[in-house]
Amino acid sequence: MLIPTHPQRADAELLFQFKDADTAVKIASWNVNSVRARLQNILEWLSYSEIDVLLMQEIKCIEDQFPKLEFESLGYELAINGQKSYNGVAILSKLPMSEIVIGLPNYIEDNQSRYIEACVGGIVFSSIYLPNGNPINSDKFDYKIAWMEKLKEHSKRLLDREVAVVLGGDFNVVPDDNDVHDPLAWQNDALCQLETRKKYRELINLGFSDAFRAFNDTPGRYTFWDYQGGAWPKDHGVRIDHFLLSPNALDLCSSCSIDTSPRGKSKASDHTPILVEINHN
Repeated sequence: MLIPTHPQRADAELLFQFKDADTAVKIASWNVNSVRARLQNILEWLSYSEIDVLLMQEIKCIEDQFPKLEFESLGYELAINGQKSYNGVAILSKLPMSEIVIGLPNYIEDNQSRYIEACVGGIVFSSIYLPNGNPINSDKFDYKIAWMEKLKEHSKRLLDREVAVVLGGDFNVVPDDNDVHDPLAWQNDALCQLETRKKYRELINLGFSDAFRAFNDTPGRYTFWDYQGGAWPKDHGVRIDHFLLSPNALDLCSSCSIDTSPRGKSKASDHTPILVEINHN
């Protein structure tokens, strides 16, 4: 585990020394629900989406099992925090990475692989797979809330360094009822609990912005559709995958969108990618 002591100053110039200044830097986050099971879908999507930095969740493998060569052949550097069969997060970048942090540095007793962080072009990127928390009134929900508190503590330390911060991933939080197809059907789910939403707002209130809501106010835009009950064709989804941007990161951001096309593929993940673009000016 490496904890950055003097991270680079947030500066678009650092990103664009590796890119054409007229071309946006594209960042995506995607819970792939097993990188090996979805490999062909992921590679196909990357072949045309021109993603520079991919934050990946639920890779469901240890580092030695990660299909590194396939992604390296597309020009990506890899940072991996893996776990056998469950969880696991990674960062793939076509731009040089440094100051990689494996796991929340203030939660060293956590034995689940849910967090990884790297500095790319002066911006700190975190790939996050927050606990699901179901069923409520269980140790799993208590763990979710405790994990969110640890994430808040670490995120505040990042903001205190005055660098641009991009938190991306599967937060397993439905921010409000505009982000779920049927609030009543989900009212007893950990993703929609008042305490869950309160902890999420505490994170936002540190100074982060929900990037999707900064650019889109339309309700009913989702990132996850369960495999059961025909949720995908019925569009019975929830928005639980998010980008949270510090103020100086939001200043560089020109858009945030959800790409639903991968969810319609054969053998798809039950999540779909979300994207932000960073411009030079």
